[in-house]
Amino acid sequence: MRPPLEQQVVDHLESLGADFEAIDIDPTFADTAAFCERYGFTLDESANAILIASKRPEGMYCLCLALATTRLDVNHRVRALLGAKKLSFASAEVTATVTGMEIGGVTPFGLEDPPPIYIDAAVLNLNRAIVGGGTRAMKVRVDPEVFGRIEGVEVVEGLAG
Repeated sequence: MRPPLEQQVVDHLESLGADFEAIDIDPTFADTAAFCERYGFTLDESANAILIASKRPEGMYCLCLALATTRLDVNHRVRALLGAKKLSFASAEVTATVTGMEIGGVTPFGLEDPPPIYIDAAVLNLNRAIVGGGTRAMKVRVDPEVFGRIEGVEVVEGLAG
């Protein structure tokens, strides 16, 4: 039996009819580079979900998903999408409060009250994408076409580079 948060992610994937595989991992290796090295995957097939928080005005959030080999264009592209003047990567505490997930396990799947979700279009070019599984003890390997079926998701060209 999976912990509730992981089950919530699996249930959401199943409700979307996703082609996916849940991968149980040692939470010590949840950070992307450590995960890839330990379990024999590559950064080229991994995507990171990162919560972005506004500083001016405060209290706005979005979740961005980009290839692990790229960097989010927070200061231009994400700022324009969110409509805030100043943004930063959310702290671990804020990420946990907004998503219910720990850094290393954040995913666009299974969010109860999701902020806007922006997915870099390059993620959709992967054959399979490895993303967080809701906790640091699970990753999900998924056909990326499912990202476009998550309610409220916006696929964005040039979100990261």
